[in-house]
Amino acid sequence: MTINEVQDEVIEEFSGLDDWMDRYQLLIDLGNEQEPLADEYKTESNLIDGCQSRVWLQADYQDGQLQFRAESDALIVKGIVALLIRVLSGHTPQEILDADLYFIDRIGLREHLSPTRSNGLLAMMKQMKAYAVAYGVKGEE
Repeated sequence: MTINEVQDEVIEEFSGLDDWMDRYQLLIDLGNEQEPLADEYKTESNLIDGCQSRVWLQADYQDGQLQFRAESDALIVKGIVALLIRVLSGHTPQEILDADLYFIDRIGLREHLSPTRSNGLLAMMKQMKAYAVAYGVKGEE
């Protein structure tokens, strides 16, 4: 599936929920469904700067694609990072760098997050793109 196909799938899931309390619950459920990050990856270097909550992001490069895993100590943030992983994981660094993450606005996420959570969302996206840059360069070597 392409990044845009996954984004469209996410938009479809959220469009069935009119109430933002239901949407927050879906985010929490998505976060809880995510496999916990192994303790060995909960390191200072994997902590994302700019998040009020603690968010660890691990990226692995396998067969030309990035695989992301993450963990957060906040339920909604854990759901947000789970969505980002769902959309971006399993794609090449170039696909990730070229991606327009339109699903965030289309599901109304950006407008329903507190300023600190919005900053955290941007920090998570920035870190995932930074991994894509790093592994993209590494893949060309």
